[in-house]
Amino acid sequence: MIYREFGKTGKKISALGFGCMRLPEIRIAETSPEEEQARKNLSWYEQQKDDSWIVDEEKAIPLLKAAYDAGINYFDTAHFYCHFKSQTTLGKALKLMDRSNVMVATKIPLDEVHSTVDFRRMLDLQLSLLDTEYIDFYHFHGINKDVFDKKVMGFGLKKEVQNALDEGLIKHISFSYHGDVNDIPYIVETFEIFSSILLQYNLLDRSHEESIDYLANKGIGVVAMGPVAGGRLSMPSVLSEKLLGKNISTPELAMRFVLGNNNVSCALSGMSDLEMLNSNLKVADIDEPMTKDEFNKATLMMEELKKLSDLYCTGCDYCLPCPQGIEISKIFNAFTYHNVYGLSDEAKNMWKNIGGATVSDCTNCGICSDKCPQHIKIPEKLKETAEILSNLP
Repeated sequence: MIYREFGKTGKKISALGFGCMRLPEIRIAETSPEEEQARKNLSWYEQQKDDSWIVDEEKAIPLLKAAYDAGINYFDTAHFYCHFKSQTTLGKALKLMDRSNVMVATKIPLDEVHSTVDFRRMLDLQLSLLDTEYIDFYHFHGINKDVFDKKVMGFGLKKEVQNALDEGLIKHISFSYHGDVNDIPYIVETFEIFSSILLQYNLLDRSHEESIDYLANKGIGVVAMGPVAGGRLSMPSVLSEKLLGKNISTPELAMRFVLGNNNVSCALSGMSDLEMLNSNLKVADIDEPMTKDEFNKATLMMEELKKLSDLYCTGCDYCLPCPQGIEISKIFNAFTYHNVYGLSDEAKNMWKNIGGATVSDCTNCGICSDKCPQHIKIPEKLKETAEILSNLP
């Protein structure tokens, strides 16, 4: 395992981090069609509060231990991951590790913060769920400038953070980010005690490349999420031939590219089985995942890839629920199979099998676009996508 400097924290972080969002789960109870329909009307956050799902700990805990044994020392979770059960499972796995050699990152859900006292309330709860005395990197989850101003600064959370730091309950304060790239300097310079950031960076989304350089110069550790672009780079393709003139798998190319940026401290991957873990470990064990020449060549070829990024949906489903019941990410995913991977037959089958409301039911209300982290003009793109998918031969 290769380790990198983690900003100015004095820590060495494994090049590969374990994202605990996709631990294997088991459904233990069926829900009625009426219950499923009612759930669709809830926010995405509320939908995760589903006790019909549990983490398959017979698989998840050995998987986490295997990652630790392979040298991964950074484990990232959040309050609502795996239907609010990820933190508890990670806490159990930590008992099998040397806690002093592990960095645990979790995130305070600002959906639960409505006043200053909620910071400490949520921190205490998450320490209990993780069954640990401290959290190494505590993130404000998914902030943008508006949320930062309204909740982090508005509720005076800087003082609460400093108290938690002084008491040793957290070692570092961090944030995960889905906002405008231009607002990062404002947030960092307003809240000077941030140690690290979690942001999206991959072959198809290089919008944060200048931000990463800025953050590295500020001494802030950068963890890149979505290295395989929400699964878009997990499928077979000829991208490695186009970019580097060599034949390697697309997921490997994706990981090599992210880690080829020396200002990225760690590539965070959500892993649900040993096959995924072992595949990622092969790249994380390479001292130079991508040479400087290869990295420069790949960036120069990104114009070729821009056509793949015209519709960059990660499948996060933050746009849901749609008031009309349209399965937005499923439709966009079918389009990705056709437009990016050339798997038109599969895209055609996916399009035919998407149930529920159709694109023609869209009322252009724009609620989905307002919630989209990628700022996609969803109603417009739905119509364009439907036209193409409907006419596949």
